[in-house]
Amino acid sequence: MAGFFSKFVNKFSSQEDKEDEVVNDDFEEDYVELDTAGSKDKKSKIIVRPYTIEDFSDIKAVLDALREGYTIALINIKPLREKDIVELKRAVGKLKKTCDAIEGDIAGFDEDYIIVTPSFAKIHREKIEPKEVKTSQPDDDDF
Repeated sequence: MAGFFSKFVNKFSSQEDKEDEVVNDDFEEDYVELDTAGSKDKKSKIIVRPYTIEDFSDIKAVLDALREGYTIALINIKPLREKDIVELKRAVGKLKKTCDAIEGDIAGFDEDYIIVTPSFAKIHREKIEPKEVKTSQPDDDDF
C-alpha cells in the first residue's frame, strides 16, 4: 500500500515540477523587478499633530491637514477662547462642517482642547452620569 502512495506522489509531483518549469520559463521573459523599498508613500503614516488656535485664520492649517486624511488634530483653543468667544464658535463650527464632510469625528475634552479625527478613527465616549443633588424640602413651619 505504501508503495502505491509513493508511486502516486512521485508521478504527480514530477508532473507539477515539469509544469512549474514551463510556467517559470514563460515568466522569465517578462520579468520586471520592482523597487518596493522606494515606493513607500510617506503620507501613509498617521500623524497626531497638536495645533494652537489664536485667531480664526489659524484654522486653515488644521482643515488642510484633516482633508489630507492622515492627521489626527489636537487643537488648543484656549487662546482664542480668552480672546474672542464669537470667533471661537465660528472656528468650531467650521471644524464641525469639515469633520462631517470627511466623515470624521470631533470631540472636546477639558475646556481647552478639541480633537478631530479622519474617517478611519473614532473617539471613545463614555456617558457620565450626572451627580444627584440633594435638595432640602421646605417644611411647613418655614412659611
